[in-house]
Amino acid sequence: MAERKKRIVVGISGASGAVIGVRLLAALRRLGTHETHLIVSASGAVTAAQELDLARGDIDALADVVHNVRDIGAAVASGSFLSDGMVIAPCSMKTLAGVANGFADNLLTRAADVMLKERRRLVLVARETPLNLAHLRNMTLATEMGAIVMPPVPAFYAHPQTIDDIVDHTVGRVLDLFGIEHGEIARRWSGLGDEFASRGERKGASA
Repeated sequence: MAERKKRIVVGISGASGAVIGVRLLAALRRLGTHETHLIVSASGAVTAAQELDLARGDIDALADVVHNVRDIGAAVASGSFLSDGMVIAPCSMKTLAGVANGFADNLLTRAADVMLKERRRLVLVARETPLNLAHLRNMTLATEMGAIVMPPVPAFYAHPQTIDDIVDHTVGRVLDLFGIEHGEIARRWSGLGDEFASRGERKGASA
């Protein structure tokens, strides 16, 4: 029997931070470990155009398979379609609410619902601040059902120099959650002693 190709579903909703989903798709394509199935909400496409000046076709080109968010009969809408999990990056509070409360009114929330019912990995890169009580309760509900809520919080200990560094760290951490080896997309913590030692070496080299 042929070995099943690994698959991962990537969703992009309408929250700010479309670059996270786009960079995740690019990383997965470069790594070549998984077949990517993409679902972009209408608002997600608008946000990507505004924030990144990307047309919908530019985003679609990064995925192996593209699904229409309105196609509730797509393969990813069924638990019989095997995958290693799903990440929604970024995840708007509306999408979070749909996932947390089982309101699967489109393919994005239906695919997430499938991950929960099949006990597969579901990562929600929740993008909102500040948070109201409804947001917090929905995060709790989603977590209790098995999802991982992962706000894209900058890792200042890694001394990011650019926005790209911050985005890459988030992308690397998402890949970590799926057990996907990615090298050093996200700089790894090596301990305080090593950090101070390497900082001293850099200062010495620049003196």
